[in-house]
Amino acid sequence: MKILLAEDDIDLGNVLSHFLEVSGYEVFLVRDGEEAYNSFNEYEPDICLLDVMMPGMDGFTLAEKIRKKDGEVPIVFLTAKNQKNDRITGLKLGADDYITKPFEVEELLLRIKNILKRSAKVNAEVLKIKDATLSQNRLSIGNKQFRLTQKEVELAHLLFRNKNRVLKREDILKELWGENDYFLGRSMDVFMARLRKYFSNADGVSIETIRGTGYIFHVE
Repeated sequence: MKILLAEDDIDLGNVLSHFLEVSGYEVFLVRDGEEAYNSFNEYEPDICLLDVMMPGMDGFTLAEKIRKKDGEVPIVFLTAKNQKNDRITGLKLGADDYITKPFEVEELLLRIKNILKRSAKVNAEVLKIKDATLSQNRLSIGNKQFRLTQKEVELAHLLFRNKNRVLKREDILKELWGENDYFLGRSMDVFMARLRKYFSNADGVSIETIRGTGYIFHVE
């Protein structure tokens, strides 16, 4: 598995790179956003770990450029910033996770493993309901196709597997993000709104918000 690690803190970058390599990953360590984007195109990593505050191009801008090239690759933001708007911005960009410095390297490794494990599982399944088919990172509805981010794929799989059942917000967050967090909840709402728009093209399928509780994936 290949990891793109964009971190401008020399000491932290070296520590993380060494730890991840010892853990069995191939790591491409870069120090700024421009170099990170070039390395992404060259090495096609399986997951990207992006520092937010970097010279040349910040992590958010870098993530936007990566998402335009690849809507699937998991992205984790590494940052010392803990402001509400920063977390929401990062997660709205389609990030799979957001870890605030300082953190334990073991925690980062666990998050990476969980993300890659979920990605491999859902990408191996093909699910079909009515005229909607979910295969890898593609949602096909009739003659239309929508390319999903990895987190949207995971969320869609959860809906497909729990059709006509109320899914509580906290249960979705713990299943897909590992914790029930306000900022992650805001991100989940963004992803759910995108899926609702896609499914508006399907016959007899809809996503309903149950205020104060969660969501239900209606299938007639």
